[in-house]
Amino acid sequence: MNRRDLIALLGSTAATWPVRARAQQQERVRRIGVLMPFAVASAQYQARISVFLHGLRELGWVDGRNIQIEYRASTGSPEEIRKDATELVGLGPEVILATGVSTVGPLQQVTSAVPIVFAVVPDPVGAGIVDSLARPGGNVTGFSNFEYGLSGKWLELLKEVAPRVTRAAVLRNAAISAGIGQYAAIQSVAPSLGVELTPMNVRDASEIERAITEFSRTPNAGLIVTGSALVAAHRDLVVSLTQRHRVPAVYYERSFSVAGGLMSYGPDVLDEYRQAAGYVDRILRGEKPADLPVQAPTRYELLINLKTAKALGLDMPATLLARADEVIE
Repeated sequence: MNRRDLIALLGSTAATWPVRARAQQQERVRRIGVLMPFAVASAQYQARISVFLHGLRELGWVDGRNIQIEYRASTGSPEEIRKDATELVGLGPEVILATGVSTVGPLQQVTSAVPIVFAVVPDPVGAGIVDSLARPGGNVTGFSNFEYGLSGKWLELLKEVAPRVTRAAVLRNAAISAGIGQYAAIQSVAPSLGVELTPMNVRDASEIERAITEFSRTPNAGLIVTGSALVAAHRDLVVSLTQRHRVPAVYYERSFSVAGGLMSYGPDVLDEYRQAAGYVDRILRGEKPADLPVQAPTRYELLINLKTAKALGLDMPATLLARADEVIE
């Protein structure tokens, strides 16, 4: 290379320096945390993360380019979730996506400064997560997955598909406010439907298996599975037990029906993660969680697994099939 070419090359390189510097400033990487009470390999985890990431991409945020996402997933004890929460906050995220009361609570214990956007939290006011739906206050906001009044609908659906049911167990985690509130709502409609309720309080997989097995011996029995991180983590176990013992069951979330459960009715959970991406975007652009109202679901879906119904010897009413958003055959 001669002297003239060298000078020209150095000049052209120098001219690009300000452009590159501006590009690097524009692509400043923002850090997001994600805490979920599911195994990474689970269908629930993969589906929810996929929708969340897609929502972020639509808003201009791409993992590995202008955002870096730190993930923590745990199906263990509350102590393990608290450990994950502490580690995640220690990484310095600008906002955290959390799923359910089981993850939001530990995060609130660790930080009152890092913004937290939650999804799939029933009754966030009653759980003490926010001050009010309209004005959450503090560093937490997000998306509630249903009002307790919805829970009574599960018993109505159970009677509609299995009219012989006169005794129903309600599988719940009584250690959380949602477990108490959902049971109370179901209890309020049970007398009018002629159903005797039994609370099925569980804390781990062994208790779930023992409780369902014992209750399945009850004549004219049915099961309602209410929402909790514990039940979600053991979804496949719950579904397999109801199939094995031929117990008609209604679930709170679609993934149970997809996995072989008889019927589910509840909000479109995946839509909450799409909307959560919008709240994360707004926080990264300068808005405060305290100013973003907690939003209730706008879409509910009824799923029926016709294959499971046939295996249980149940004839699905045509009117119920017509109301279903999805029928799995």
